Amino acid sequence: MTATRTCGLTLGKFAPLHKGHQLLIETALVEVDELVVLVYDSPRVTAVPLRVRCGWIRDLYPRVTVVEARGGPTEVGHTHGIKEAHERYVLEALGIRGVTHFYSGEFYGEHMSVALGAIDRRIDPERKQFPVSGSLIRQAPHRWREYIHPRVYRDLVVNVALLGAPSTGKTTLAERLALEYSTNWMPEYGREYWETHQVNRRLTPDQLVDIAEGHLESEEELLRCAKRFLFTDTNAITTLMFALDYHGGSPVRLAALARACVERYHVTLLCETDIPYEDSWDRSGAVHRESSQAQLVGYLEKEGLQFVRIRGDLEKRVRRVRKCLRPFEPYPMALESRRSR
Repeated sequence: MTATRTCGLTLGKFAPLHKGHQLLIETALVEVDELVVLVYDSPRVTAVPLRVRCGWIRDLYPRVTVVEARGGPTEVGHTHGIKEAHERYVLEALGIRGVTHFYSGEFYGEHMSVALGAIDRRIDPERKQFPVSGSLIRQAPHRWREYIHPRVYRDLVVNVALLGAPSTGKTTLAERLALEYSTNWMPEYGREYWETHQVNRRLTPDQLVDIAEGHLESEEELLRCAKRFLFTDTNAITTLMFALDYHGGSPVRLAALARACVERYHVTLLCETDIPYEDSWDRSGAVHRESSQAQLVGYLEKEGLQFVRIRGDLEKRVRRVRKCLRPFEPYPMALESRRSR
């Protein structure tokens, strides 16, 4: 006699995914042959896009079937009408069938399992193993970081890129903003690399690719421990500008890394050339600063990357950035694509 194949189902907003959710998913994966995780869109609760939240589960649990549930009921409660609305959505709108085990840690496990004709598997309903909730994490992700997988946490940090020609105050501003927001900043990876590897103040195209890739790797590490914001001093776009300037072209890999920067950052700040030029042995002069800035702006506009122009002395710049980042607080709005010119 062939054993009946078991299928588990769990659902939620996963806003964000935390260790309590992971306990539920991992328990189910041990107990059933197949697991379906239904993720509600819930734009009223979180601005983290549905595709991002689903991506966390797909990346961490490749065996899971993830269902992106758009347009579902938004109210949660014990009334008959609310319960019935959720049951109709799952059974009729999404056509979920053949579920043998329903996994949850909430009250709705009782009525949903009955509607599905499934075993009610309630996992840690009193949250003794992981005393945390999505609502608590949304208020202060950094405070509850121990309950969030690094893959998830890095997406909860607003990544702010600072661009500009040489001697436009990027490093000074990034360092100051990190103090302002009690977080980390990402130093320009290429600066130290250049000082170590340059020959006659030049690097090869392949070395410029190394810079872009090394910068990205270091940036990813900092995203996993930053508090709300990471202020990133330059990115692959800057490295591409050096390639075009000094070599008249770019390796395919470097061009691809630069294009990826168009979507990678939540905010891009362009530091203007309205501050005194500080000459040094590794720079090419004030005139070159202006031409480099023009080249950079041309690239940003061609690629359709929206950016915020930052002018004035350091205090004026800090105030401008503070105003720019205001829409990203509190956290639930952090991952919205709000960029101003």
